[in-house]
Amino acid sequence: MNLTNRRVFMMTLAAGTSALATAAMAQAKLDEKDPTAVALGYVADSAKADKKKYPKHDVAQKCSNCQLFQGKAGAAEGPCPLFPGKSVAANGWCASWVKKA
Repeated sequence: MNLTNRRVFMMTLAAGTSALATAAMAQAKLDEKDPTAVALGYVADSAKADKKKYPKHDVAQKCSNCQLFQGKAGAAEGPCPLFPGKSVAANGWCASWVKKA
């Protein structure tokens, strides 16, 4: 392998590794059956929250207007520190909901 081919190979390898790292950083959606999600009563649609178990729940309470939601305004989903490495639905809800200041 000559020096030019080796240089091209190394640059291609670096670019490919960078692309894979970026893709790996994309967060998986939180599954409602995840043990932590179940423990906190998480649902991807606030309207589907268990009204018997959470009588103070209001359908206007959504992850997008929760103080813990770290997604951008208008995003369909975003990260939440309660579920590391996962993204929650902006229209979702859990028992840890706190009104955004």
